[in-house]
Amino acid sequence: MTERLTITQWAEEDRPREKMMLHGVSALSNAELLAILIGSGNTEESAVELMRKVLADYSNNLNELGKASIDELCRYKGIGPAKAITILAASELGKRRKEEKVEERVAILSSKDVYECFYPLMCDLPTEECWVLLLNQASKIIDKVKIGAGGLNATAVDVRCILREALLKRASAIALCHNHPSGNIRPSREDDRLTQQVNQASQCMNIRLVDHVILTDGAFYSYADEGRI
Repeated sequence: MTERLTITQWAEEDRPREKMMLHGVSALSNAELLAILIGSGNTEESAVELMRKVLADYSNNLNELGKASIDELCRYKGIGPAKAITILAASELGKRRKEEKVEERVAILSSKDVYECFYPLMCDLPTEECWVLLLNQASKIIDKVKIGAGGLNATAVDVRCILREALLKRASAIALCHNHPSGNIRPSREDDRLTQQVNQASQCMNIRLVDHVILTDGAFYSYADEGRI
């Protein structure tokens, strides 16, 4: 009789967690996603096989599975109260996510949009901070991340950190913004140098630098508006 393989002996691309890391969450079946939640199966079945059997008993329908009780799920070998609660909690989260309103992302279409995005955050700061806006292909904000503080120099802002954030969030474009607490909106040599370095590096990664905005309390300078990007 052939010995049954445990889930850790499967090919790496067939294990749910590894498969998710390699191919993304959308590549997993419902059974594989549920298997990640319960973590283990029983002596005869892997977590994936167990969840395939459970789903089959509920017409392979997640809505039907979500209506099950803890006692019903505990009838399956390898599923105790903790795993049953995990399955039902995940079902409830899915239901609540469906009911929640999707937040509309803000689009960055001009230097003024960058200024207005950061003004409340940076207008009263006593020291310089530099932030990057991560944008999708439609120029809508994915995230904003602080990348430096205390002045724009080689130790405060690392171009590699900017690109790392953009790559991690799969941004198609970025916009830089930093403040001048002195009230002078004119860029310094360090500002120019940083802008040039980020622009050159981002082009190599096929990421657009759409602007670098310097803000003060009530005014701003835009490299894009000045034709310097």
